[in-house]
Amino acid sequence: MNELNHQIASLLEKPPDAAVALRQALGLVLAGFRSETGTLHRLDRETQMLHLAAEIGLPPAMLDIVRVIPVGKGIAGQTVARGGPVTICNLQTDTSGVARPGARQTGVGGALCVPLWDGATIVGTIGVGTAREYEYTAEETRALEEIGRLIGARLKWGPEQPSAKRA
Repeated sequence: MNELNHQIASLLEKPPDAAVALRQALGLVLAGFRSETGTLHRLDRETQMLHLAAEIGLPPAMLDIVRVIPVGKGIAGQTVARGGPVTICNLQTDTSGVARPGARQTGVGGALCVPLWDGATIVGTIGVGTAREYEYTAEETRALEEIGRLIGARLKWGPEQPSAKRA
């Protein structure tokens, strides 16, 4: 994963377009984790809402559902509320109540979401998912957490920073 981290760091060093760089970084992460879907959300600390900054592989019907997520709701919202990773082995059969009811529409089996950190402050989340049932290992979780720290520290998330295209 060190090569993956290096590629992401290079991509985010001085991006001409932060939204494009985030999507490219997410693509690298998905390839590295052999995953089909992924999201990056930025946290608005004032409103306690997560705003979609980049996504890959989500069905169009899901975009409105994941565009804005309250802290504490869904996988990304729980990641912020807990201040740590949230993982689900099979989103299609999960009964923990962590995933929002519409999450099954993604077709995702295994899912992992971790905070994006800028120092000691959570500034967003990054999540990956596979089409198959999959339990992410402790090593994979640590690797995604490292990437979350890398992305969170490299990008300055302000109100004018990247957000997914609005419909």
